[in-house]
Amino acid sequence: MLVGSGEKPERAFMIIVAEEESLGGQKMFEHEVNPENIKKAEFVVAIPSYNEADSIAFPVQQADKGIQSFFGNRESVIINCDNNSNDGTKEIFLSIRSDTPKIYISTEPGIKGKGNNFRNLFKKIVDLDAKGVVVVDADLKSIMPNWIKHLGEPLFEDFGYVAPLYVRHKYDGTITNSIAYPLIRSLYGRRVRQPIGGDFGFWGKLAQIYLESDTWSDDVANFGIDIWMTTLAMNENVPICQAFMGRPKIHRPKDPGGDLGPMFRQVVGTIFNMMVEFYPFWSKVKWSKPTAIFGFGLGETEMPPPVKVDKEILFQRFHEGFDRYGRIWEKILQKETGNKLQEIREMDRERFDFPTHLWINVLIDFAIAYRDKLWGFDELLDSLIPIYLSKTLSFVIKTDRMSVREAEEFIEEECVQFEATKSLLIQRWNGR
Repeated sequence: MLVGSGEKPERAFMIIVAEEESLGGQKMFEHEVNPENIKKAEFVVAIPSYNEADSIAFPVQQADKGIQSFFGNRESVIINCDNNSNDGTKEIFLSIRSDTPKIYISTEPGIKGKGNNFRNLFKKIVDLDAKGVVVVDADLKSIMPNWIKHLGEPLFEDFGYVAPLYVRHKYDGTITNSIAYPLIRSLYGRRVRQPIGGDFGFWGKLAQIYLESDTWSDDVANFGIDIWMTTLAMNENVPICQAFMGRPKIHRPKDPGGDLGPMFRQVVGTIFNMMVEFYPFWSKVKWSKPTAIFGFGLGETEMPPPVKVDKEILFQRFHEGFDRYGRIWEKILQKETGNKLQEIREMDRERFDFPTHLWINVLIDFAIAYRDKLWGFDELLDSLIPIYLSKTLSFVIKTDRMSVREAEEFIEEECVQFEATKSLLIQRWNGR
């Protein structure tokens, strides 16, 4: 259907919906809806989604305000890259009034996964010849217009990748705290505190590099996408900075002891897979270096809301792991590491302590088991979850009386231990 130049976008959208619903009550799949026929854009704000009809309006409105306030002199567009949501996400997105044009793109019916949304986005960025791209989550409740500024402005000031720097509760993002941050930092030598933050910016020309990478996998097509993009940017030697967001990231809360399942497998599996792919790069990295922070010193910092942790569930899941995954642990863990796990199994919950050096050894053993395909990937990574939860329990107990700042210093000290034992990782990786 062609809409005449005098047709208002809202009217055009109504016609599209009417045509969809005319086909026997079944909505016709549309890969793209581009009401204003945008062919080129210098700046893009993208919002990946799946069934976010109840939340997408707010980040779209804030993104629009941010674009108009800080990028008004650039040709801009807001893109919703969706998984063909069936809850009306597309209709809500297109109906939101904004001064910035909007484009909706979707994966084919039945194709899910955040990474698949991004693959569509990368292609569209190339088509639009965009110079800078900012991505924000569709369920954000704390986004402000200046988030678009902080994530986008460095892209026009010689930085090619912008990671977020939130003020987070000490128990929010435990996969980042225990695995992603210390591993990425020690492997690739860059202190990027939130490598899987969900909100970030990148050069438009990186989209072509992402599309052409031979490291794409099923994990990356899902929740592995964020850590994959960050890691590729590091290995491409793209100039990286962090954007201080000034307030916490508030979205749908998650209990660290809740069901991790696919997300854990996809994020950690991607980290391990990239270790295999980029060994020539990271094996030469000795120590980490700080990463520039854009927008620091924004005035008073807002403190994050509390995150409740059920310590009993963490404790139980660790003990259940011995019965469920004991045979895997026996096969892949060094004997000394396995014996140490048996020792801490006997500890009381309130005095539970998982030493950092033991956790490092566990991750090394699992990374090598992943590389050598000593077990099926899904079950191997699932078997790491109870150990990870016990490490989380230990962190919660040790930092119970600490402030956010003190807990952050504790995490930094653990990262230093990761870096100090990197030679052990390389020795084990090389079979010594």
